Amino acid sequence: MGLLDAVFGKKGQLASAAEEELFDDDFQRKLEYLALVSRRVFAGRMRAERRTKKSGSGIEFADHREYQPGDDFRYLDWNVYQKMDRLLVRLFEEEEDLAIYFIIDASASMAFGDKKKLKYAKKVCAALAYVGLANLDRVSIVSTADRVMDRMPTTRGKARIFKVFRFLKELEPEGTTNLGDALKAFVAQNKRRGLAVLISDLYDPEGFERGINVLRYNKFDPFVVHVVDRTEGQPKLNGDVLLYDCETGEDREVTVTPGVLRKYAEVYDHYLSSIDQFCVTRQVPHIQADVSTDFDELILRVFRRGGFLR
Repeated sequence: MGLLDAVFGKKGQLASAAEEELFDDDFQRKLEYLALVSRRVFAGRMRAERRTKKSGSGIEFADHREYQPGDDFRYLDWNVYQKMDRLLVRLFEEEEDLAIYFIIDASASMAFGDKKKLKYAKKVCAALAYVGLANLDRVSIVSTADRVMDRMPTTRGKARIFKVFRFLKELEPEGTTNLGDALKAFVAQNKRRGLAVLISDLYDPEGFERGINVLRYNKFDPFVVHVVDRTEGQPKLNGDVLLYDCETGEDREVTVTPGVLRKYAEVYDHYLSSIDQFCVTRQVPHIQADVSTDFDELILRVFRRGGFLR
């Protein structure tokens, strides 16, 4: 079994409960508030960071280059020609919309604890997607486990948020986690590079680093939302129990003592720290998303953290 054996648990603990209404009127009102905050805080900065230079198609002057036969005469700088007797073509900067990919982990470990982590991930994904849609970015969503499981095609405009809601509501947790393989498939399917928001508990037996590095090495801009349920680090177990890996189905009999629980808590904290250290040293924007935090407060932390709004 992998590190943490996915999570401590007893067989049968993953019995599903009725799905609560995640995206009610109160939720939608919060989305509009968050979109307004994002525009107020980051107005101007996003536009500056999304420009690409294209000759003759933009609105703001960027530079000159020497005239080449076949260039459009409309873009010749006649003032320069009069002063310097040189034919130069004006280049402009064109504003380019951002492609935002939301990669939501829908593996079985996200369902642990009455699906708390998956429900929280869905809310965070919907909120960030709405901010992107409100800013006229191109937004798409994929769900993953050990592969790309489902996808919502690219869309734009905040009226499309209901398309996002429908996609997320239908996600059900299943399968094992392999971020490396899943994200290799993702980058092969998406030739246009952009911001890749990975929303996951990062319980990958092969190592969470592989998936993030796949995004980095293929010139995506990763942003990691690490979904955490702190109760997993302090399981209320005692005596002889059966540990059950909710993804692989493997089980193991263990005698749980206070010493075992202390050691487990140390390993759990070390694992969380290793994720923070990895992201910091590789300059990958990331945030720890504790399910006990109100989702709108978490989104405001994302804004303050930087790296999402570009």
